[in-house]
Amino acid sequence: MLHGSLNLGILAHVDAGKTTLTERLLYAAGVIREPGRVDDGTTQTDSLALERQRGITIRSAVVSLAIRGTAVNIIDTPGHPDFVAEVDRVLGVLDGAVLVISAVEGVQPQTRVLMRALRRLRVPTLLFVNKTDRRGADVERVLAQIRQGLGVTAVPMPDGGRDALVEALAEHDDRLLAQYVEDDPGLTGKRLRAALAAQTGRALVHPVYAGSAVTGAGVEALMEGLVELLPTATGDPGGPASGTIFKIERGTAGEKIAYVRMFAGTVRVRDRLRDGPDKVTGISVFEGGAWVRRDAVSATEIGRLWGLTGMKIGDPIGAPHAERSHHFAPPTLQAVVEPVRHDDHVALRSALAQLAEQDPLIDVRTDDTHHELAVSLYGEVQKEVIQATLAADFGVEVTFRQTTPLYIERPAGVGEAVEWLNTPQNPYRATIGLRVEPAPPGSGVAFRLGVDFRVVPLYVYRNLPEFARAMEQYVRDALREGLYGWPVSDCVVTMVRGGYSVPDGPPSTRGPLSTAADFRKLTPVVLGQALADAGTAVCEPMSRVRIDAPVDALGAVLAALSDLAATVETQSVQRADVTVEAVVTAARVPDIQRRLPSLTSGEGVLESAFAGHRPVPGRPPVNPLRAASGRA
Repeated sequence: MLHGSLNLGILAHVDAGKTTLTERLLYAAGVIREPGRVDDGTTQTDSLALERQRGITIRSAVVSLAIRGTAVNIIDTPGHPDFVAEVDRVLGVLDGAVLVISAVEGVQPQTRVLMRALRRLRVPTLLFVNKTDRRGADVERVLAQIRQGLGVTAVPMPDGGRDALVEALAEHDDRLLAQYVEDDPGLTGKRLRAALAAQTGRALVHPVYAGSAVTGAGVEALMEGLVELLPTATGDPGGPASGTIFKIERGTAGEKIAYVRMFAGTVRVRDRLRDGPDKVTGISVFEGGAWVRRDAVSATEIGRLWGLTGMKIGDPIGAPHAERSHHFAPPTLQAVVEPVRHDDHVALRSALAQLAEQDPLIDVRTDDTHHELAVSLYGEVQKEVIQATLAADFGVEVTFRQTTPLYIERPAGVGEAVEWLNTPQNPYRATIGLRVEPAPPGSGVAFRLGVDFRVVPLYVYRNLPEFARAMEQYVRDALREGLYGWPVSDCVVTMVRGGYSVPDGPPSTRGPLSTAADFRKLTPVVLGQALADAGTAVCEPMSRVRIDAPVDALGAVLAALSDLAATVETQSVQRADVTVEAVVTAARVPDIQRRLPSLTSGEGVLESAFAGHRPVPGRPPVNPLRAASGRA
């Protein structure tokens, strides 16, 4: 009988063996008869045809197994940085994680990115050093990299030595240190194990296991660690419903399926989860290696829900569990996509809408005049996958124009505009006045309602908060395109004037009843005027790069960074190695990556992280969509 559950994420740099480890865990738990192989396309989690073809994970997948009475739901996530958005949405629903590291390649750039995110969210994490059966494997070297490169307290398992374990735990447990110094007989193995579990659960220490997912070596010990050291999920099934949608997919009939992690309460078939027509029409939960139809999904469980046509990834079920935020950088690239067959324009829009639904960090932008579409991207591999997915799943063959940076616009000053009801230049039955002003970099968009209920058509919007929510959405939609065609960010927009028409009102407001469409259509007009009054600065995405290389390659590395107009911030030499940190435009990072092997005799390692945006010097670039429409 199962007595607890653990929602576990398995994360890694690409090719570290994450999916193979998932297969081995399923096999060891008796869920499958033999482990699948990534190279053969026979794994349980890489179910997409494209995943099997390319041998990489593209979409997160959920599988289930039982370990010593604990139900473990494993969420297998992509390792390639182009698909980091899939990892982003999973992090907030985890009870614990396993970070897989290759015993041959060691700590790699994506390993660092993932570990930073796990530490920031304080997700209890075990580490598994995989591929110990391969030539070149060196567990001790990787342990040193974990401690130095990841900056975590690593505890070798299962038998890393009593003294080493006490040393690691004593940093956060003065009483344990005193027991050790005094040679207290109460400091038993059981006491140390309990302290290890407690500190692992608080993400203070990170037990490290080693083995081979291919051969199964070390996997049994890892499984013991999963249920002994990671905290099981808690939540009251009888309390108010609280959950998060972390994945959306389409079923065989095209129906929308929402994956939800329940933190508290219970959702049942026929429940309405919010105002509107959406009603839960079906539920399934993973049990014994398969999705099983159920009447309800409760606290601590992961379920699939049918019928929620209006729900999006990140939406809460019931009361929000925690503030939703992105844990990784936004996309920094954009490409215009065109159908090979002219008649496929409508089908392409529909297909891209479904892909964006599954990956909300892929923004699809349109130019209605020339029927052009652009998608935001993390990298070239993602673009290739989108192209292959459109062809295989939707029958739409496409080509991409050259990938360009995804710029943003920021207000250069304060701007204000108003369109008055019943004036010749205003074709809509509404008065809207908006003020736009700059906000701190990285703050996004904030909307404020500076009018009261007397200027709001409450026969359309039932109350002031509903009107505020609607206006905020109209504003956010309008800010998808600024003066130069790029999304506008880092600003505060305040509604300072309002009004609507009624048949029996005074002359200035008399007319047919205003509708929601009047406010929705007038908002971008007024906001565009306010932005023109304020002016905008086009800003380009920046990256902070860290290069680790042999010290004799320092001159070549610095020269290359200078060629690419990078700003070197720090450089440090430790024995025979050098580390250089610099800030460069995100568009130049692939150039550095391509040149690094020849600059460092194949020994250089590059890690990059989003470093915000900065104004583009000189003439602001115009979005290709805006340029194509002739509105620049």
